[in-house]
Amino acid sequence: MLGGRFGFGGGQHGGFERQKHGRAMTTRIFVINLDRSTDRWNALSGQARALRFELVRIAGIDGREIAADQRVGCDERAFERNNGRFVLPGEYGCYRSHLKVLSTFLETGEAACIVVEDDIILSADLVSRAEAALAAVPEADVIKLFNHRTVGFRPVAVSALGDEIGRATHGPQGSAGCYAVTRAGAQRLLKTIVVMRFPWDIELERGWASGARIYTTRANVTAVREGGSNIGTRSVYKASKFVWWKRLPTYAIRIAETMRRINYALKK
Repeated sequence: MLGGRFGFGGGQHGGFERQKHGRAMTTRIFVINLDRSTDRWNALSGQARALRFELVRIAGIDGREIAADQRVGCDERAFERNNGRFVLPGEYGCYRSHLKVLSTFLETGEAACIVVEDDIILSADLVSRAEAALAAVPEADVIKLFNHRTVGFRPVAVSALGDEIGRATHGPQGSAGCYAVTRAGAQRLLKTIVVMRFPWDIELERGWASGARIYTTRANVTAVREGGSNIGTRSVYKASKFVWWKRLPTYAIRIAETMRRINYALKK
């Protein structure tokens, strides 16, 4: 088994319950956590115990420990063209870690799970709101539960717990720190976006390219801890950018992506 598993049971029940030893169990939370980030795991697992949530720890892939010429499943030329900069080691590790979570989740045979990164603050109603959102949009493959922005939001449904679910016409929305994914959604993503051409948070939103049915809640269901990203600081991102004239193809790609995003968000 990958990572460690902590069963806390309990919680509020929703549309994706399963049975274990004759009692109902709610949707589990899969946590990406680097082995060196023990403080983050201790904080998150402590929250889970208090909230009686069940966590499944997935040992994150540390991109800093993998030489650039040893990376697999990464089209670096496409990434540089799409993003106007080099791939950061942390971005590569993040991308491979999310794919690892999806693969591990599929091994369980369960209907859906919640994926979180280890800087997320668990809310008491996270599981119940995620389950209610999935029930409100049964065709969804993924529902993002945390974003930095939801500009031009177009609602398609309201969950039983009051969350508006839909798509944003402007993006990227930022962050893949918390999302619910169904079994069919994980299968679809693993078939279509296994090769890295964008950072994970951007690629996850690109349902127009993957064929996945991606939605988001208008309001964040959870929050993120202060303390910075494991991927890189602003100065690290800035240093990875090409000079402006080398980014001209990227600008054209972004215009095309914007149009595709708008069409995807407005599609009924």
